[in-house]
Amino acid sequence: MPTVNNVTAGKPKISGSVYRAPKGTTLPTDTTTALDNAFVEIGYLSEDGVTNSNTPSTENIKAWGGDTVLTLLSEKEDTWQFSMLEATSVNVLKAVYGSDNVTGALTTGITVEANASEPEEAAWVFDMVFRGGIAKRVVIPDAQVTEIGDIVYQDSDAVKYEITLTALPDAEGNTHYEYIK
Repeated sequence: MPTVNNVTAGKPKISGSVYRAPKGTTLPTDTTTALDNAFVEIGYLSEDGVTNSNTPSTENIKAWGGDTVLTLLSEKEDTWQFSMLEATSVNVLKAVYGSDNVTGALTTGITVEANASEPEEAAWVFDMVFRGGIAKRVVIPDAQVTEIGDIVYQDSDAVKYEITLTALPDAEGNTHYEYIK
């Protein structure tokens, strides 16, 4: 039977909602386990939140005469898109440009080297709260930044780093895990 209690929205967890760590960091397997100290907080995201595109592509095999006789999975890309608002955060800049390409601190000066180095793989965690205090945690064991949107500097909007992560399969073949409690 349908129930309105199962209808919800994904709001960020007040104590932090987006985290990044080096690939291989110990991952949580539920909604309550404290994150490994290697995870750093990314900070505020734009009001658009996080968008997950997790849609399989298929190919239909047709018989002579036009009947579809077989449907094959041709790919299943798992991407995550969001815009980070904390443009002066070293953690955000490392997520965009790579950890080896960002040095310093805001108090002493940050240096960013923009280059064509291979994007590093990292683990990501998204913590959110659903209606009724239900916790949801998404864990991506391995992802790369595969797209960076235009970075616009203007006086009528915040500087944003819009990125797309492509999740890569782990040893079990999974691109991400979702925990809800």
